[in-house]
Amino acid sequence: MKTLKSIIYLSLFVLAACSGQDNKEVKMAKANWDTGYFQAEVYKMALEELGYKVTEPKAIKPSIFYVAAAQGDLDLWVNGWFGTHDTYLAETKGKVKKVGYVMKKGGLQGYLVDKKTADRLNIKSVLDIKKHAKQFDANNDGKADMVACPPGWGCEKQITKHFAELKLGEFINPIQAEYSASMADALARYKNGKSVLFYTWTPNWTVGAFKLGTDVVWIEVPYSKTKVTEVANATKPSINLGFGADDIRPAANVAFLKKNPKVEKLLKVASIPLTDIAAQNMQMNKGEKSERQVKDHAKAWVKINQKTFDSWIAAAK
Repeated sequence: MKTLKSIIYLSLFVLAACSGQDNKEVKMAKANWDTGYFQAEVYKMALEELGYKVTEPKAIKPSIFYVAAAQGDLDLWVNGWFGTHDTYLAETKGKVKKVGYVMKKGGLQGYLVDKKTADRLNIKSVLDIKKHAKQFDANNDGKADMVACPPGWGCEKQITKHFAELKLGEFINPIQAEYSASMADALARYKNGKSVLFYTWTPNWTVGAFKLGTDVVWIEVPYSKTKVTEVANATKPSINLGFGADDIRPAANVAFLKKNPKVEKLLKVASIPLTDIAAQNMQMNKGEKSERQVKDHAKAWVKINQKTFDSWIAAAK
């Protein structure tokens, strides 16, 4: 009888101890823009090194991620753009939070025009496009065609606000098809001597394929809710881009982080330099964009930055 009681007490002790341990599975997502895949893979490797089993991240829209994370169907991703994603975060009513920084103030966003056209027609602002819409009209509908954000992206909401306040829809047609394919079309048009107008962000392969300040320039978007700032490679030294400079940050389910403090510690200390992300994005633009190749890029980065990577793990344990 004493033996049986001892076994029961021991079992209860083990169960209690196990309940206090971190949950060893992470349900991870990644952005559905390919310039964020590399960061997701590096963080996945860090979580695995910390001892977690990480589900293969599925590429989803921000509008879907924050809802799924709030419901507990997903635990985290590292592709949050704040403040662009602030509205999504608010809708989770405190169930999802941002933690740590992949990159501080690295997420520049805005509209660009090829420099040759901007100089020739004296285009400084998106409002100047109105007088020259035919210059950017690829489908002969009388409106300028602009590569914009696909539905469900955070930037789509901001662009919609621009169109409403500035009445851009009267002379601009936003192209909302798959972004990389649309930008490839824009690049081909540019190489054929045509004028181009597009939305983009940094880091992104597009600002490697189009050289900032040489091939393309940022133009002003005089939206009332954003401020004028100093911007390099723009039509003037200080302009309003229509977007704030975003922080790229992990976002995670709050309850999950409470159960897994090691994960929160990791997310707080890990980060990747802008130059490294931009370099990897250019590798993708040159054709190295398969899932296996992106994983190889992440492994190569970790190997080169092994001391930094190891310091993340040590700090999280």
